[in-house]
Amino acid sequence: MVNSSALPIPVLPTSEARAQLPDALRRFRKEGALSRPLVFGGHRRAEGVVIPFDLYVDLIPAIEDLEIAYLVRQRSEAGETGELADIASDLGLDPDDYR
Repeated sequence: MVNSSALPIPVLPTSEARAQLPDALRRFRKEGALSRPLVFGGHRRAEGVVIPFDLYVDLIPAIEDLEIAYLVRQRSEAGETGELADIASDLGLDPDDYR
């Protein structure tokens, strides 16, 4: 977890962030994926962020990897493990088809 005070940009109250959305959109259009995000939350604690859509698209592969890693950890901790070949066979799949 990132400490809000370590962020290089301010954490805005929700009402202030709402008021700054039109400016953020203009900034996103002008500066693209590298534009400064809009960070907001209660009591100056970062709870949400609005980022340029182009940046979000660039982040999708990393987000998917994190989601997969989370599921793997969850299932591993729950004891749901097995050999890939056995799991694929149970599903009627051949792992060699996905190499």
